[in-house]
Amino acid sequence: MKYEIDRVIIKPIITEKATELLKSNKYVFKVNIKSNKIEIKKAIEEYFKVKVAKVTTLIQHGKVKRVRYKSGITSDWKKAIVTLKEGEVINLGA
Repeated sequence: MKYEIDRVIIKPIITEKATELLKSNKYVFKVNIKSNKIEIKKAIEEYFKVKVAKVTTLIQHGKVKRVRYKSGITSDWKKAIVTLKEGEVINLGA
């Protein structure tokens, strides 16, 4: 199946927990909810020119938000935690 890197990787996630994971060579990305681990691994390796050891994915369910008198639910999204092989580094520009 043909995939496009732009459709698989949406953006890197830079939070306090994500920066703690950098110490153990793990990077966190927001990815397309329909993409699987194999597509994520190939996209990260092609885009950043690194070797990926492991990919862990999880789906973040939408939260209930309220604006004035109406309530709604934000969209579900997928998070990928990518572990790189020893000695590999991704420069996220942070």
